[in-house]
Formats: sequence, C-alpha cells, structure tokens
Amino acid sequence: MSDPVARLKRRREFLRVAAARVKAVSPGMVVQALARDDDDSQIRVGFTASRKVGNAVVRNRARRRLKALVQELLPGRGRPSTDYVLIARGDTATRPYEALRSDLLQALSRLERDARGRTEAKT
Repeated sequence: MSDPVARLKRRREFLRVAAARVKAVSPGMVVQALARDDDDSQIRVGFTASRKVGNAVVRNRARRRLKALVQELLPGRGRPSTDYVLIARGDTATRPYEALRSDLLQALSRLERDARGRTEAKT
C-alpha cells in the first residue's frame, strides 16, 4: 500500500501550485492548493521555508514541524487529487504546536470552502 501523502520535489510542481493562486494565510504558515484532473487520487505535498524564516537550523525545524502536521492531518482532512504546498513563516519554528495545528485545520477548511464556491460558480 502506498503512502497516503506523496511529496512534491520538483521546482515546476511547486510553481504549478503557486500559479493557481489559491492560498490560505495564517500566522504559522501559508497553504497553497491545486486540484489536479488526473486519475491519481493521491494527495501530494511540498514544503518550503525561505531565508526570511531564519538560518538553516530554524528553517529545517520549521519544515520538520510542518511535515509532522501533514502526516497527522492531511490523510484525513486533505482533498484527494490535490497538491498542497506549505510555506513556513517567521513564527512557524516557535509557534506552539497546537496553534500550528489549528492554523493548518483552518487553512484546509478555508481552501475547501473556496473550492466549493468556485465549482458552484462554474455551474
């Protein structure tokens, strides 16, 4: 059985998600999303932290915390056939874990609500 969440690794995959301009911003992170129209129902996710977040140690800590959240929440809360990119912010490395968890849950629900609104507007 495959992992419920696959990784985005190539730059062009990150750029494709960013080009969709669908995002939810919270104090702990930015979550970008792109629904795919392929037959693969797997959720894919990528992580990024720019130098604005801090030095390499802080950036890696922020990414590890985001990865832990994704493993915990995305298999049950993520939308199938969707690519997500989680972008660390300045507070990601030091924000309490429960607050980060709440940020991700709110971002996912906001993205879900926005996706429903777009599909209803098209019909």
